[in-house]
Amino acid sequence: MKKYLLLLFISISFFCKGFAEEGMWLPQLLQSLNEKEMKRMGMKINASDIYNIGKGSLKDAIVSFGGFCTAEVISDKGLLLTNHHCGFDQIQNHSSIQNNYIRDGFWAYNTGQELKNPGLFATFIIRIDDVTKAVLNGVSSSLPEKERQSLIDKNMTAVRSAAKKEAYQDILIRSFFEGNKYFLFITETYRDIRLVGAPPSSVGNFGKDTDNWMWPRHTGDFSMFRIYADKNNKPAAYSADNVPYKPKRALNISLDGVKEGDFTMVFGFPGRTMEYLHSSAIAQTVNVSDPAKIAIRTKALQVIDGFMRSNEEIKIQYAAKYANISNAWKKWQGEILGLTKTNAVAKRKELEASFEKIVLSKPELNMAYMGILQNLEKAYNAIEPYAYARDYYSEIFSKIEILGFANQLKSLVNAYSNNGETGYNTTQPKVIERLGELYGEYNADVDKKLFEVLMEMYVADQKDEYVSPYFKNLLKQNDHNYAKTAAVVFERSKIYNKENLLALLTGNAKDVVDAIKNDPAYQLTLDMQQTFNNTVAEKLNSIQAEINQLQRKYMQAQMDVFTKKSFYPDANSTLRVTYGNVKPYQPRDGVKYEFQSYMDGVMQKYVPGDYEFDLPKKLINLYNKKDFGRWGVNGRQPVCFIAANHTTGGNSGSPALDAYGNLVGLNFDRVWEGTMSDINYDPSICRNIMVDIRYVMFIVDKYAEAKNLIAEMKFVSRKKK
Repeated sequence: MKKYLLLLFISISFFCKGFAEEGMWLPQLLQSLNEKEMKRMGMKINASDIYNIGKGSLKDAIVSFGGFCTAEVISDKGLLLTNHHCGFDQIQNHSSIQNNYIRDGFWAYNTGQELKNPGLFATFIIRIDDVTKAVLNGVSSSLPEKERQSLIDKNMTAVRSAAKKEAYQDILIRSFFEGNKYFLFITETYRDIRLVGAPPSSVGNFGKDTDNWMWPRHTGDFSMFRIYADKNNKPAAYSADNVPYKPKRALNISLDGVKEGDFTMVFGFPGRTMEYLHSSAIAQTVNVSDPAKIAIRTKALQVIDGFMRSNEEIKIQYAAKYANISNAWKKWQGEILGLTKTNAVAKRKELEASFEKIVLSKPELNMAYMGILQNLEKAYNAIEPYAYARDYYSEIFSKIEILGFANQLKSLVNAYSNNGETGYNTTQPKVIERLGELYGEYNADVDKKLFEVLMEMYVADQKDEYVSPYFKNLLKQNDHNYAKTAAVVFERSKIYNKENLLALLTGNAKDVVDAIKNDPAYQLTLDMQQTFNNTVAEKLNSIQAEINQLQRKYMQAQMDVFTKKSFYPDANSTLRVTYGNVKPYQPRDGVKYEFQSYMDGVMQKYVPGDYEFDLPKKLINLYNKKDFGRWGVNGRQPVCFIAANHTTGGNSGSPALDAYGNLVGLNFDRVWEGTMSDINYDPSICRNIMVDIRYVMFIVDKYAEAKNLIAEMKFVSRKKK
């Protein structure tokens, strides 16, 4: 009995202690939850220097960049630094065969050369308030889910109405801890964001797919933008009269670099994590969900890569698409590897066993939470076949663009069906605009091959009942030949051809709608959607709603059971702080990686003319001359480094700050073996990858010779002389 109690105590104590590096913490709670630990790990500033609504603090230099990445203000003229891959869509949109900024890079040597980017925005967080009590007012565990959500929505409307803000500010309310807490964010969004600088992709995306998610890394993954405001420094739509934004706070840039053991902090907008899942969910990720998505993307990437390597125009058109598909594809492979290597499922089961023992030992917990683990396991087993079908449908449907075009046209057909010609005429310009954007990065030959390859997987790799009857009949008519079937669909359809479709859309509303309805690509799209909705979606959504309810209860249960643990909420694209130390790591037996990479490694990987590892001649010359300026150290140019900061998607572009809050790096990736940190953070192999800020400055200063940009930044050094 004593042995049993001792083992239980050790298990619980280990969990309650957790890992120092783990967590994505809300900045307004650092003082109460994290400040002592952060200082113990080496931080020299106070929590009030990070988040403060009474005066400028580090939070005032951090923005949500476009809603998908993070960026930071690095000058008193609104200069923004983010990743190359975060700014890539804008770089691509400005590129052409004549001005290939992807290949050659882009630099503005004065503000007049900076390029506008319609639709791009930067959002600051002004204030964060806990509104849990008001949002959950009147909500009880006995309420049915629909009634519960209806009451929450009503309460949130009241909270928004009562919140104090300026007319140019916005309100965002987000749920945390699976809906057990709610926080309100007052935000300011600037919508005049201009491209200032970007290195060539041979620097900004050096190593491309081979090096993605890998360490050691030698990528200068950065780009620069600028925020513009009206003459009163307030948010405004693009105007030639706008002026560079004057920030409350801009980051100072450290010249010191990092050494092993140094405190680091990453400040940004992480997208999504799922750290408190049941073991069945983790097992399903490893064995079912990730393998299915990997298989589909493998086929898609093979098709796109084949075209990109032989056609420069397609290479430009599909560069962003390929990168987006490849990014998650490789991440999921690393996720499986990491979850398997660290025995994540077994460890989560150990935690669940400890949880259950505590619940059993306390009557009040027993009454509230007994059976919840078994119910979660049962629900995850029930959802598995439908989740697999969902992944297959969503992955394939989203990769074949002719189906996406047809889906855009559905809104036009629906508008005509509901409101006749008036509805058609109102909707038509919007549809044409959306399609125009899509056609700018589209090639029918690529899409036809994707159709051929992926529709074969759609039929062969899932239950027959989940496959569109329309497509099965079409396939039968074409001798079960997928290439022939693809050719027939594209030959008979007017949707994939921009000129044909735009000509069609100028016709009489009724004739246009009839033509769309008779288009084979449109008919296939509707039938695929209907088949999915009838055979998968209803059951999937019902079970998922049950899982959501159980997970919310289980989240609260964990906080009630493990009372000594400080819990951090899962990432949900809101402002967070994560912190750790610069560390090497050992991913497997006999292999150890150092924490720093240098330009020597760039040259070692260099392959002239190669798609992934070519280099600009000027960069090679700078290296050969060892012309690193003040950015080099002892004749070597630092490039990247790693640390144990808990990051995820959305943290791309986040600043890596030193113990004093100075900028030492730019977060852009994680090591492959540690990508499972979204589900199961483990300090043994979880590392985030950052561009050393000295490499960024070396490229700006020595390669681009953008002295105008260097001049507007503030550099600091705390090294003892």
